[in-house]
Amino acid sequence: MLRSTLFAPIVALVLWTFVMWAWLYATRIPAIRKARIRLDPEQTKEEFNAQMPPQARWKADNYNHLLEQPTLFYAVALTLAMLGAGDALNTMLAWSYVVLRVAHSFVQATTNIILLRFWIFVASSLVLLALTLRATAIVF
Repeated sequence: MLRSTLFAPIVALVLWTFVMWAWLYATRIPAIRKARIRLDPEQTKEEFNAQMPPQARWKADNYNHLLEQPTLFYAVALTLAMLGAGDALNTMLAWSYVVLRVAHSFVQATTNIILLRFWIFVASSLVLLALTLRATAIVF
């Protein structure tokens, strides 16, 4: 059986995505009821979002963000794990990426301070780039 220290941060980020999924619906469903938003299949996403309070949209936006760039993290971290490259540095980088993405989620879902969110995103992107370059050095 293949074992790697990289599997834990991968699973942790998947679990965090489900936490955001739950938070999204725990916020969105009451907001829809309170505003009496009609669920019309003919309305666009933009029309629907215009009716939602920002605090409810922030959680949905973050959930979507967790399904974007983190897919690259999953691919790179799994590649490193499969190659037996779960050394201390790669594991630390993977956990750093997860912690930064969770921090990004908290900022976006609570205060949505865009500049702070941006810098957290930049930091997480640089960590992901480092992991990718380390995988590149092994693969090529």
